[in-house]
Amino acid sequence: MSLARLIPLLSLSLLSACTHQSANNTLTVEEQSDCPIQLHTGQNLIVSLPSNPTTGYRWAIQDSAGGVLRSLGPEVYQSSDDGQLLGSGGQSTWRFQAFAQGTGRLRLTSQQPWEPEAEPAESVDCPITVK
Repeated sequence: MSLARLIPLLSLSLLSACTHQSANNTLTVEEQSDCPIQLHTGQNLIVSLPSNPTTGYRWAIQDSAGGVLRSLGPEVYQSSDDGQLLGSGGQSTWRFQAFAQGTGRLRLTSQQPWEPEAEPAESVDCPITVK
């Protein structure tokens, strides 16, 4: 396996553990049961959710806990098979940093963008406390 293919797989495997705090002061959330979250100012938060854009369903941030979290970039989608199998799923990942003390709510929903009035197929609603 080439190094170019090995690096994304290793990255994905590092994100595949349930909520945990790593040595580099980063907390990872992968499902609703990982919430609520308590962070310290300066601590990073990674949200990584199963995703398959080929189905028409996309994750969207409905509430970004903007008073306590700052986005560190746009959503990053990584196919679980490196794009080799058409229609296969993967992971959508967002990175945030806690920048102020307080509370907020990080809420993401998965739905078809052309049906905004429809109930989301999935959602993650995560209360955030920054100390």
